[in-house]
Amino acid sequence: MPNISRMYFITAICFLVAGILVGLHMSITQNFAATGAHAHTNLLGWVTMSIFGTFHALNPRGAGTRLAKAQYYVYTGGVIVMTPALYLLLTGNPSMGPVVAVSSFVVFAGVLMFAAIIFRARAE
Repeated sequence: MPNISRMYFITAICFLVAGILVGLHMSITQNFAATGAHAHTNLLGWVTMSIFGTFHALNPRGAGTRLAKAQYYVYTGGVIVMTPALYLLLTGNPSMGPVVAVSSFVVFAGVLMFAAIIFRARAE
């Protein structure tokens, strides 16, 4: 398995744990204001990163490229900033709005980079 796949799977499981902890906290406190952050943590962190890791495992030729490595860091960095900022925004800290907005664009840039990886793999 390529190293980038391992990196994605390790990061994905960390996001799954974080998403479950947010869900448990909401259940225990009966305060569901952070549902959006919980969903983003699980979908962008656990699910999407697992898909990225699987893609690279199935297409190992492109897994070692600079684009693949850069995409990992851009996307992961965006999600790491966006999900706690979204949690804080949804639980009453409106000053996090700009942080969520900028980090969302970083996440989107990571998705576009992954699209380029997919199209590049198709052309090979």
